[in-house]
Amino acid sequence: MSRISVRGFAVASATAVTTVGAVVGVASGNPQSPNDNLETTAADATLIADIPMGQQAQVQVASLTEQADAQAAVADASAKKAAEEDARVQAAKTAKAKKAAADAKAEQEREAKEKAEKEKAEKEREAKEKAERASRDAERDTASDSSVGTASFTAKGSYTVAEVKAIARQIVPAGQFQCFSNIVQHESTWNYQAQNPSSGAYGLVQAYPGSKMSSVGADWRTNPATQIKWGLNYMNERYDSPCGAWSFWQANRWY
Repeated sequence: MSRISVRGFAVASATAVTTVGAVVGVASGNPQSPNDNLETTAADATLIADIPMGQQAQVQVASLTEQADAQAAVADASAKKAAEEDARVQAAKTAKAKKAAADAKAEQEREAKEKAEKEKAEKEREAKEKAERASRDAERDTASDSSVGTASFTAKGSYTVAEVKAIARQIVPAGQFQCFSNIVQHESTWNYQAQNPSSGAYGLVQAYPGSKMSSVGADWRTNPATQIKWGLNYMNERYDSPCGAWSFWQANRWY
């Protein structure tokens, strides 16, 4: 309510009071001039209007209301921000947990794959070794069955290197011949009468002592076939095959 409105209300009220007073005055035998009372009351009303107490109260109430509304808005904004921050933190934790779970799963799958590959490779290696052993055994059996005895060759007073090699090809399995030949070449250069002056090792394969070869034939000194057969048996028994013996020889320079 404005200052003017208050004043107008006071004037109207004073007019009403004056009218009532005039009536009462007449009734009591104290008549007064209505105009005088009205002016006096109007003047008094003007003085009252100069003190706007109601307006001040309304302004204070409005100010408190605005402050409360502002504080409520700030509180709501803070609560909203806190809720959003909590939601962000929770989302980050959830994402981190999911990533950790995914990484753990991927690691488990990788380890399982590596394990499966290793097991597969190990099985393949074992199968290959088994097949190779079977092949060597078969060759050894074939060699034993097809080995030419000393009586199968016509005894001669001497043999050339070419003849000795030809005899060896008939006794040693084809797949093992080159390894056998490498050893003989290094040990005796295919000389069936070669003898080591210091150790006494004798023959194509340098058996030590040479008399060991008598287990195959008494003519071990003069018959290359006897020496070859004994040498093949020795390599098979000790190194699985002539190629096994050749691998050992390369590493150690003896067998």
